[in-house]
Amino acid sequence: MTDHTAEQEAWAAALHAHGRRVTKQRLAVLAAVQHHPHSPAEGILAAARKELPELTAQSVYVVLSDLTDLQMLRRFEPPHSPALYETRVGDNHHHAVCISCGRVEDVDCAVGHAPCLTPHWNDDSKPMTIQIADVLYQGICQDCQSKQQLPVQPSVTKK
Repeated sequence: MTDHTAEQEAWAAALHAHGRRVTKQRLAVLAAVQHHPHSPAEGILAAARKELPELTAQSVYVVLSDLTDLQMLRRFEPPHSPALYETRVGDNHHHAVCISCGRVEDVDCAVGHAPCLTPHWNDDSKPMTIQIADVLYQGICQDCQSKQQLPVQPSVTKK
């Protein structure tokens, strides 16, 4: 059994477990997200069309929304970026984004237990039991540092 076949069988079982039909569109989108993590919908559409050329943008958006609602996909929105998708779900990992090239890397929970952070509550707040922490690290990746590709700062105009 090839990795692709095993992957498709796993996705099919997960879709059945959620009461969804196994369709070519869903499998193509899942495979695209699996092989291109941290991609926006347009990137997922382009990757999925290699397997299913007739796939429409609307179908991809519908599938992404449905699979995100089912928690089979995770959607996150870095600043100044469209929403990005990945198949790594259920582990409360975080992300690091290079502010120069936009590369995204997964960051495991480094200290303690999920959700990794203990909030400090103000005296006037009503504390909650935290279930998930969503941390976004922003910095400059090693590749950009070595190329000295620093982000362009907005110009300041004098009046």
